[in-house]
Amino acid sequence: MEEINLREFYQYYKKFILGIIVVCLLFVAIVLVYNIIIKTPLYSASTTIILVKDENDSTQTINQSDILLNQKLVSSYSRIVKSRLVLEQVIKDLNLEYEFEDLYDEVSVNSVNDTEIMEIVVTDADAERAVLIANDVAKVFDTEIKQIYKISNVSVIDSAVLPTKPSNDHILRDIVLAIFVGFALSSGLVFIVFYFDDTIRDVDTIEKEIGLPVIAKVFKDDNGIDLLVDKKPNAAAAESIRTLRTNLQFSSVDEELKTILITSSMPSEGKSFVSANLAISFAQTGKRVLLMDCDLRKGRQNNIFKISGRKGLSNLLISDIHGYADYIYETKIDNLYIIPKGSLPPNPSELLNSKKNEVLIEILKRHFDVIILDGAPVMGLSDSLILGSIVDKTIIVSSINGTPKTELINTKKGLESIGAHIAGVVANNLEAKKGQYGYGYGYYGNEIPDATRDKKIVTKKVSSKVRDEVEEALRTIQNKDNQE
Repeated sequence: MEEINLREFYQYYKKFILGIIVVCLLFVAIVLVYNIIIKTPLYSASTTIILVKDENDSTQTINQSDILLNQKLVSSYSRIVKSRLVLEQVIKDLNLEYEFEDLYDEVSVNSVNDTEIMEIVVTDADAERAVLIANDVAKVFDTEIKQIYKISNVSVIDSAVLPTKPSNDHILRDIVLAIFVGFALSSGLVFIVFYFDDTIRDVDTIEKEIGLPVIAKVFKDDNGIDLLVDKKPNAAAAESIRTLRTNLQFSSVDEELKTILITSSMPSEGKSFVSANLAISFAQTGKRVLLMDCDLRKGRQNNIFKISGRKGLSNLLISDIHGYADYIYETKIDNLYIIPKGSLPPNPSELLNSKKNEVLIEILKRHFDVIILDGAPVMGLSDSLILGSIVDKTIIVSSINGTPKTELINTKKGLESIGAHIAGVVANNLEAKKGQYGYGYGYYGNEIPDATRDKKIVTKKVSSKVRDEVEEALRTIQNKDNQE
């Protein structure tokens, strides 16, 4: 059985507090509706009798044997009270429109503390009828005992009196019980969901259970701003991206870091957000950065940077890559350029796995300091696995409380199988706490308007030197294939 981390469960449980309260209130509402509208008020009337010395016995004193005898008779007498012999006579006496079974359910007999005292309780929807039935049951019972046992040892202590309030009016108790049941059920459901929930809940899970280093923690930002590093540079998430950039630079001290693939296990984990902001972060250091949208199916970098994207990577790969400059878009951010995804092709994986794509990346590496590839999610697709084999580093973006552990494990195995150099995991959508850098203190500086200036396509002609580089790269790859 998997060990339960109580602290982890408490943090998970807190997210459902509001839902648990709602469930408890719903149960209370149901109880109130039932008690006030649906439930029929019932009234209880009771007659108390005692078994005494037989009136026909000439001995005037009661001895111990008489008491023991009466106590033994209590059990038998209790059965006789609810017998058909007694109850059918009561129905006849009071002219009740009851069947035997109906009256049987209304009558109960209790022995008082193992004594010779018996209490006959009648519960009925009509208070007056309950009194009549209780008193008549005692009367008929006494008569039948005299006939059966030929003794007269039944004496009424208290006759039934008219009850003033329903005996089944327990609304306060029912409310407390409803709260308890609602709390127990909802809390139990939360525990079950927690126990079987496969999602990654914290950074420690990634490092200890998945075995991947966490190279950045990106805190959740509720502003909905995609280009956060540019527009909100002092936000906690923006600082997290800069930390990612720094960690990448330190991880490649002995080797040049030119191409970085950013992927994820599943859609909607934030890989495009991380890709765009990491590209901005590198550009702000003075490096010449190219952001390639390699998610040819659902890439959204053209929407993030507000460019048309009609001509993009897919269009370039099915045409002459010598004219790659016509597919590169400028952005309003200095040193940052983009190749959008382009038109949706019928064969994205084949395009990315083509020699043209490999040659294109080699050429672009000569003209840019850093190339960031925004890849497709790994789940069910081979696109990022193809790219992972030809880039310097691969980063996996995982959403805390969103990514299943099994999916991240499969992503890790898939990338490792093709020899990808996994730099680590970016833990996205962490909850920022008060006191966290940039959280709770607002943002510094003026906000940059969302509207961006028109983008211009880089249209300069490719020099003959670049053409020679393309042809040389193609020849190198062809010779390598021939040797194999």
